[in-house]
Amino acid sequence: MDARLRLHPDRLFPCDPLTRDIARDLYSAVAGLPIISPHGHTDPAWFAENAHFQDPTQLLLLPDHYLLRMLYSQGEPLESLGVLPADDRVSQQTSRRIWRKFARNYYLFRGTPSRIWLDYVFANVFDITFRLEESTADYYFDHISARLASDEFRPRALFDRFRIEVLATTESPLDDLHHHKAIRDSDWNRRVITTYRPDEVVDPNTAGFLQNIRVLGEITGHDTETWSGYLMAHRVRRSVFKKFGATATDHGHPTAGTADLDAKEAEVLFWRILTGKFRASDAELFRSQMLTEMARMSLDDGLVMQIHPGSWRNHNKQVFRRFGKDKGADMPTQTDYVRAL
Repeated sequence: MDARLRLHPDRLFPCDPLTRDIARDLYSAVAGLPIISPHGHTDPAWFAENAHFQDPTQLLLLPDHYLLRMLYSQGEPLESLGVLPADDRVSQQTSRRIWRKFARNYYLFRGTPSRIWLDYVFANVFDITFRLEESTADYYFDHISARLASDEFRPRALFDRFRIEVLATTESPLDDLHHHKAIRDSDWNRRVITTYRPDEVVDPNTAGFLQNIRVLGEITGHDTETWSGYLMAHRVRRSVFKKFGATATDHGHPTAGTADLDAKEAEVLFWRILTGKFRASDAELFRSQMLTEMARMSLDDGLVMQIHPGSWRNHNKQVFRRFGKDKGADMPTQTDYVRAL
């Protein structure tokens, strides 16, 4: 069997010849332009510290819940993939063993966006010419690890190699943004900006929500156990995020629902949320009201709202309890923007 890693130049284009020609023309017009990434899933610590990435397991597999979700769905326990309840560090020996398991199951990703993306990375970033499978797992691991140990593969060097003009990360209002401050204070004059993601102080179903509200108050000096103080705390944090380059907010609500309660109704709802004794409908109403409040604040400070509902996060409660959030098991849900907004 031909095991060469070949990327067809039209692999993401339509099958119809006419529309494919149009797609080629459009792509050729933008392919060489710098990247402007308004929602980049990267860690600002990468660019603040500019440390070497460790190995392919740590860089490409463990942070990617899409890959973990597929392997888990086929019977691979998350522990066997290096996902540990206490987020313990995975040793180099264990990392290699996990990579071998990933390579043995790589065929499961045929036809998926994950496979298309990873094959591109293997071929164009790491210059590998044959496919990832069980027999090539060790070569992949050693080759990629060696590349990652070179200065050309440090985060800042890759930022320049990929011609990134601006990259927006996403942080909580409780984040002190010290990595962004370190980037700004360094002699590296590239644009890595933050984005205001308030979910953990907006969604009452978030673990530790009430404690998060108290911390928000401590950070801002406003009484977040009052409705007016809570809203003012958001305004204060948004202004700080703007100083670190933020141009947008990011909202991962279960739905796109919005509400427009008057001040008294909103205050009563907020008090009910703070008691911790609220119904599911109260939580949804509060999130809906907060989308409206965030829109109101955006009119004042100019931050653009990014809303991406339609995902039942942490759907697998057993996985969530054992490993925490963002370990996969998200399920798509029906989404209605017209009536919701």
